Amino acid sequence: MPSLLGIDNGLTVSKAVVFDIDGTQLSVARRRIPQSMSRPRWVERDMLGLWLSTAEAIAEAIAASGRPAADIEAVAATAHGDGLYLVNRERRPLGPGILSLDSRAGEVLARWSREGVFNAALELTGQIPHVSAPSALLAWIKQNDLARYRSIGSVLACKDWLRLCLTGSVNADPTEASTSFTDFRTQEYSTGALRLYGLEELSDALPPVKGSSQIVGHVTPQAASITGLLAGTPVAGGLHDVTASALGIGAHEIGVLAVVAGTYSINEVVSKVPRTDKQWFCRNAIEPGHWNNMAISPASTANYDWFLDTLCGAEQEAAAVSGASVHDRIASELDAALKRRSTVLFHPFLFGSPYGEIASASFFGLHGWHDRGDLIKSVLEGIVFNHRTHIEALRAGFQFRSARLTGGGSRNPAFAQLFADVLGMPITVTKIDEAAAFGAALCAGAAIGRYVSPGDGARGLVGDRTTYEPNAERNQELDARYAVYARLADALNPLWPDIEALGAAPRDRP
Repeated sequence: MPSLLGIDNGLTVSKAVVFDIDGTQLSVARRRIPQSMSRPRWVERDMLGLWLSTAEAIAEAIAASGRPAADIEAVAATAHGDGLYLVNRERRPLGPGILSLDSRAGEVLARWSREGVFNAALELTGQIPHVSAPSALLAWIKQNDLARYRSIGSVLACKDWLRLCLTGSVNADPTEASTSFTDFRTQEYSTGALRLYGLEELSDALPPVKGSSQIVGHVTPQAASITGLLAGTPVAGGLHDVTASALGIGAHEIGVLAVVAGTYSINEVVSKVPRTDKQWFCRNAIEPGHWNNMAISPASTANYDWFLDTLCGAEQEAAAVSGASVHDRIASELDAALKRRSTVLFHPFLFGSPYGEIASASFFGLHGWHDRGDLIKSVLEGIVFNHRTHIEALRAGFQFRSARLTGGGSRNPAFAQLFADVLGMPITVTKIDEAAAFGAALCAGAAIGRYVSPGDGARGLVGDRTTYEPNAERNQELDARYAVYARLADALNPLWPDIEALGAAPRDRP
């Protein structure tokens, strides 16, 4: 029976998922990938360790699928975007991979802001560089580690490194290529963009761009020996995980808003005409002549995970012993809190924000009579409010008739209903558990002709779904809460640098 393999590597976990041609998920295997934070603001991981762990997950997924490896007709990978995975001219790792949570390049961005680079970048590339953009990280390396910079053979994204390990080929795809160095009008690499960032020496290090659903290589015997795949299995170009997640829920379409509530707050809409604004990235969509407009920040459900780890330790331990979900153990507290009014608001800026990396998280409106349920409610509200901030920006430039939600939070009906109530529009959740991996698998299937295109495959296969309708009364109440939330953020904006200075060593203070 024919099947497809989708690989999805996030910021903490690498997954291998085997799908039937009809979209049925047959098996999934996961490996947790350790992060290294050797210095403040540095977030890295070992590139070889990432590959070996992913290879283990592939082998386990094939074994668990109940089908032989010969049934897998094609493979494609997706992974976290931005960040940096460098190899030398012999195609070996050039230091650890840098994740998109890394913020070491803050000083580079500050200098670019002063020098007018931001406006020039928006005009040329369709986006303002951010702290973990390849452009900013490469500029930081050039400034602080010149020997490493001069040794760069290829500038890769995470999924491109995994594909190199599978096939021995060095490529990018359109969605990943547009993270820093493309002219948004032509959708192709721009020497002007490299020059703008002072990186013109790297023109030969940018990998050739091949289509997301184009066969770009085949599994090598070496990769086959550790993954269990058959040598010679076709491997497609793959795509950035933001795009893969939208594709996997059938939302990489004109007029559909895709919302991904994961580590990042991701909100995106596809257009046939490029529009640029400092509030979103105008990047390449899968198909030429289409653009993926993304408003994002690292400020979504990672805040909820932090809350559980920090303030629900006993419940976490009890859940681990019983095998139950920690969410079930705190559900009664949350349900009670959702039924009562509260003054508590939360800015979900523990790991980043739409206001830049200097912003920090805060609880507001706390009183002695509030309990943990009120805090949980405010954390979830704050996460959805942050998504709304980005979605309101996108509304100014694009029209969308419906919205689809994916990410870990989408599996919680109360959380999905909160999105509908906060946004004041219906929210549809599909029953695709591994949306990003499925998006990669759709590209693999299209590459071998199983689907006319990845989008056509999604339209035909994304089936069961639940739609949450907004409650008018709750929407009105949440509108008022969101207005205060937004005014607080605006008021704090000039104070965040002073707040950060309180934690600096004396010699680092202004």
